[in-house]
This record gives sequence, C-alpha cells and structure tokens, in this order.
Amino acid sequence: MSKILIRGAKVLGGEAQDVLIDGETVAAVGTGLSAEGARVIEAGGQILLPGLVDLHTHLREPGREDSETVLTGTRAAASGGYTAVFAMANTFPVADTAGVVEQVYRLGKESGYCDVQPIGAVTVGLEGKKLAELGAMHDSAAGVTVFSDDGKCVDDAVIMRRALEYVKAFGGVVAQHAQEPRLTEGAQMNEGVVSAELGLGGWPAVAEESVIARDVLLAEHVGSRVHICHLSTAGSVEIVRWAKSRGIDVTAEVTPHHLLLTDEMVRSYNPVYKVNPPLRTERDVLALREALADGTIDIVATDHAPHPHEDKDCEWAAAAMGMVGLETALSVVQQTMVETGLLDWAQVADRMSFAPARIGRAQGHGRPVSAGEPANLTLVDPAYRGVVDPAGFASRSRNTPYEGRELPGRVTHTFLRGRATVVDGKLA
Repeated sequence: MSKILIRGAKVLGGEAQDVLIDGETVAAVGTGLSAEGARVIEAGGQILLPGLVDLHTHLREPGREDSETVLTGTRAAASGGYTAVFAMANTFPVADTAGVVEQVYRLGKESGYCDVQPIGAVTVGLEGKKLAELGAMHDSAAGVTVFSDDGKCVDDAVIMRRALEYVKAFGGVVAQHAQEPRLTEGAQMNEGVVSAELGLGGWPAVAEESVIARDVLLAEHVGSRVHICHLSTAGSVEIVRWAKSRGIDVTAEVTPHHLLLTDEMVRSYNPVYKVNPPLRTERDVLALREALADGTIDIVATDHAPHPHEDKDCEWAAAAMGMVGLETALSVVQQTMVETGLLDWAQVADRMSFAPARIGRAQGHGRPVSAGEPANLTLVDPAYRGVVDPAGFASRSRNTPYEGRELPGRVTHTFLRGRATVVDGKLA
C-alpha cells in the first residue's frame, strides 16, 4: 500500500499531529488529515522521530558471519528504529580498498531493511603504518566519507596528520579510536579502585585523553575534521569542550552503555561487561550525560559489537570485547537522558538522527519530519516497559549487558523511504 496515515503522533515529542506518507516521501503533516485508501496507524501517545542514524556499527561481514551479517545487522537496526548505519572497517578482509567497501555497500542495498554506509579504514590492514586507498574508497560507488581504524588507534601522529590532510580535500572525516596502545597493554577493564580490588589489568583514562588532545591539535593545525569514537571519560569531555571553544572542527560520540553502566558491574566477572573502551566510574557516567545534554558530545552511537556465544561464554581474560546495542539504544537513551530531564525528544532526534547524518553525510537521512522529505521515520511508544530478552533479538549475536533488565520504550514502527520495515514492534 503506497499511502500510510500516521494519526495523532507527537512529532519530535511536540503536539499531536497526523503524518501522511505517499510512496517514498512525507506528503503532509498537520491535523485532521485524511487519505482515501491509506493504511491508518493510530499513534496516540507515541513519539514520531526521523529515522535513527548510527555512525558506529560493526556488521562483521565479510569474514565473521558467525557473529553478524549485513542482513541480520540491518534487521537489528530496523528493530531499534534505525534507517541508516555506518559499518566499521574491521572486517576480514579489512575494508581498506574500494572493492571491499563496495561489497558492503551492495550487501546493504540487498538487505532492504536499512541503508548501509561503509566506513573505510585509515591504514592498510588497520596496521597503522601506511595510508589506505582513501581517495579510491571515496570515489567508489560507496562514496565513503568516514574513515576509521576502530578497534585500533591510529597512534602514529604523522600517519594521523596525513589522513586528516587527505580527507580534507573532499570534506571527509577521520573517526579516531582513542587508545594509546602502550598505556593499555594487557588492559582488561577501567583502571581504578575496582580493577585494583579484582586484580585485573587497568585501562587508564589518560590513554584515551592523551590521544584526543593530540588529535584535536592536529585537526586544528591541518584545518580538517576529526571525530572521536566512543568517548568515555570525564577528562575527555573537558578536552573536547576546550577544543570546541577554540573553534576546532571536532565532533564526539558516546555509547548507550557508557551512559548507563559503570565498572562496578565487572565485579561479577561476567564477560558481557567487557568492552573497549571499558565501563568507567559513576563520575564519568554523569559527566558523559551532562556533555551529551549540553552538546559537547554531539551524538549517541551504539558501537554495536556482536560476538558468537563461545567468544563471550568463557573466562574474563579470554573473552572478546564488545556489546550488541542497536535494539536497545533508544530505550537506554530514554532512561538515562529523557526520564532524567536532561534531553527532550526533539534533542534525542538531534543526537540520534540529525547530527550523525550531518557528520557522516548520510543522504536522505536526518531530515525534518515535513512535507516533501524522505519518509525515513521511527514511531516509539515511550510508555512501554519491558524486560530485555536477547532470545528475541534480530541480531545474530546475544551479547547484551541488559538481559533481564527492565527498560522503557519500544519501537513500534520503522519506515525506510515509506516502506514499513517494522510493524507493531515486529520486523515486516
């Protein structure tokens, strides 16, 4: 059915309005709308947002299809209200050539659940020694604009400077995984009181903060754009805040799990809480929330990192780092930011749709809910409360830290260019 009438939804959390979708676009927004032959969705009490955009997703394909595929990952994204995701480059083979990024781009097109924009590697093989084919990846069918060695830090200052200079020519951005490798050798969790008590190797905050400080200065020197992945410490917040006050072109993201969970969870030795960067302290969590609220941190990004059961169901030291997050991200943001009064729904739309689409230049996404715009939309029931059961996930992996936890909100419908990918909370 080409016409869909969403009746009585609170657009961006504001006044209740009707939204008419005709084909791939929003045809009208107002009150008392009607359309002959349209499918009607009664959305009283629900929030209508632009489709969510994730600037940091691991889809694992090619190479680790036991963890996730582009198809299962985009199904998970749609379930979480996302209409576009950016796929990180740490696949096997690494997405460091035009051929690999075009493969990921094509798989995204074939999935039909969510647009997939590949992220290209900064260096060949993520080895940090030689720049990858940045220009060729940008000029490819995938049109790559974001480059990252995520999972590894571009720790060589000369390589980082050259990457910033290269992407400046076409308005690209380097997304840095800020982790000084020498300071984190053998690290298992956040360095602090809990790590000392548990006898686990510590990942100090300065290992993140020192790289961010260097890179914002490099970006200022070059006049280029730098994006900070999964910022996790109070000190990092202050560095980014300082850099923005100087007019440096830096943006930053925070993950949902760093907005909610702390290193106290590691006392259970449950590897589901093992992540990079690690869960930090309550002080860090509060600083991150405040920074997201005041705009120092620009966006929420999931760092969706699926792993097969055997990579997590083992002793802590041997377990892989990472958590799945696409299907729970909006609920965690509602709990930590909306229900605490730090953000309203219009600001959630900015942090989870408008701003990530702008940073990554996702065409057709992060657009206003208004007539003539692409119908990439998400409908959310904020009154819903439910216990997280990973058995019902669309993702191929189940490594969520929220199993058994009650979270608010539920995505009831997702629309990708007017076509429903989620209907009544279930994949279409």
